Amino acid sequence: MRTGWLDASSGVSGDMLLGALLGVGVPLEVVQAAVDAVSPEPVTLGVEHVTRNGFAAIRCHVRVADSVTARTWADVRVLLEGAALPPSVAQRALAAFGRLADAEAAVHGTTAEEVHFHEVGALDAIADVVGVAAGFAHLGLDRLVCSPVAVGGGTVRIAHGPVGVPVPAVVELLRGVPSYGGPVDLELTTPTGAALIVTLADEFGPQPPLAVDDVGVGAGGRDLEGHANVLRLLVGSAAETSATGAGALVIETNVDDLDPRLWPDVIAALLAVGAADAWLTPILMKKGRPAHTLHVLVSQPAAAAVRREIFRQTSTIGLREHTFAKTALDREFLAVEVDGQHVAVKLARLDGELMNVQPEYADVVAAAAALGRPVKEVLAQAQALAREHIRTSAQ
Repeated sequence: MRTGWLDASSGVSGDMLLGALLGVGVPLEVVQAAVDAVSPEPVTLGVEHVTRNGFAAIRCHVRVADSVTARTWADVRVLLEGAALPPSVAQRALAAFGRLADAEAAVHGTTAEEVHFHEVGALDAIADVVGVAAGFAHLGLDRLVCSPVAVGGGTVRIAHGPVGVPVPAVVELLRGVPSYGGPVDLELTTPTGAALIVTLADEFGPQPPLAVDDVGVGAGGRDLEGHANVLRLLVGSAAETSATGAGALVIETNVDDLDPRLWPDVIAALLAVGAADAWLTPILMKKGRPAHTLHVLVSQPAAAAVRREIFRQTSTIGLREHTFAKTALDREFLAVEVDGQHVAVKLARLDGELMNVQPEYADVVAAAAALGRPVKEVLAQAQALAREHIRTSAQ
């Protein structure tokens, strides 16, 4: 699976995305042709190799003539829909500008159709959106992951006057997306950049398991002392992981008001709807209240059903999630007979070497009950029989 990961720890803007795309090998001609197909006035893209705090990066300059044309979302949509663009490029660009329009409408208390884009309606922003859409379409990624987004801090002047960072449109666009202030008091994430990543990224989180083939480093406009003002794009093949590890989640929530007698049934219900595992950790919350953290291990396809079941079965009103990679040993089973009672035994190997021999505990308990023997004796006998079977088979 061809996968990309965006490192937005220094924020994201349209020109930074363009630079990163050029850095991973997207031809400038591909981006320029898409921009030419849309822009009603001349727009030229220029490439400059720069350094940012000592790191080599590509700065993509979008050069436009002065324009005083004010454009609404309806105007931009006409330009995009009338352009000779591949469907994959047009769809991405329309979606990104649609999100911008919705965000501006929410901020200013109007409708998307009435939004005047001001800065984001300028030709350079149209070029950023269309160029980035064309670049990612050219890459043909199966999956794009973006890190949590640094938004910066301080204040910035926009058409309506000074405003705190992140600007209101960025706040609106990044609803539900992990973001954080800093690491410097400057605007690091622009509305255009925010609209593009929420449109293009399939998910947000740390770098997934990835065999990296290409790295693109897109430069921001300023070279900040002590901070590399760059956006990195890593592209490669998704590393092989176990079925439960690839794109898997741990979903967690703290619960302090659920009758603890319900927890065994909660865990059983979660396993029934597709959780790979579920467990509890006793914790102490604010004001000394005893509580539990519920942890649920689940693959991406089953995540929605598990989330719904957590809300159905518990009293929580919110969840947190993080992705992870898992290294799993190869597993196989054999069966042994303990005084006529069937017991399954799990074998775990690493590169063919036997690492663990473990009888299935439920089978051991059932056999012990049927034989009237202590569980620990049946467990030891089953393990010994399994190891003898393995030794004999290897001869």
